[in-house]
Amino acid sequence: MTNATVLAGTAARIGDPARANILTALLDGCALTATELAHTAGISAQAASGHLAKLVDGRLLSVARQGRHRYFRLVSREVAGMLEGIMVVAAVDPDLDRTRATPRVDPALKEARTCYDHLAGRLGVAIAETLVARDLIVLGQAGGEPTEAGRTWLDRFGIPGERAERSRRPFCRPCLDWSERRPHLAGRPGPALCRRCEDLGWIERIRGDRTITVTEAGRRGLEDAFGYRADQDLRGHI
Repeated sequence: MTNATVLAGTAARIGDPARANILTALLDGCALTATELAHTAGISAQAASGHLAKLVDGRLLSVARQGRHRYFRLVSREVAGMLEGIMVVAAVDPDLDRTRATPRVDPALKEARTCYDHLAGRLGVAIAETLVARDLIVLGQAGGEPTEAGRTWLDRFGIPGERAERSRRPFCRPCLDWSERRPHLAGRPGPALCRRCEDLGWIERIRGDRTITVTEAGRRGLEDAFGYRADQDLRGHI
């Protein structure tokens, strides 16, 4: 089977609106049941079963049984990255300037969300840009590394370098944010920063929704640490 054939097969599995909704619902890295995914996609349980089978067969989803339920999740970060990449392309309206992000984005989702296991949206981009501007991380197109000052900062922030050094995952890579058109951080610091912000009580996740809730403590903490100011117009959402 040629690479072109494999690519076409994967694209065909993603190219159905119901399956695209299912995949998007799992972009926060959580596992959901077939019933939950059917509700999210707006389809019947029988239709969801067929779509899920195609996605599992195409190695886009994995499935695990627990009790009476089967739980589905994205197979890997690579699948999540592929979906985010498609969103970058899909977010451009051909009738507008090619560099302009689409305005048809939920403001709360654009403000702060998860991209599989790391932070995205304006919050994620602000964190990345602050770390680079303060010379804590040197970030290139292919990847990046922390500076000595950056290792010290990460350790003080609660992300020990010793734990990061044992990981096989590349330390840092830019992930183009589909709504902001600027990179946020993936690789090792992305998930670690997300978990640390959760541990500090700065952010909260909502099950079944990629949107991140920024708490009152988070409004202060994120501004002090990264210069991020939550959109005042979204105060009712965060």
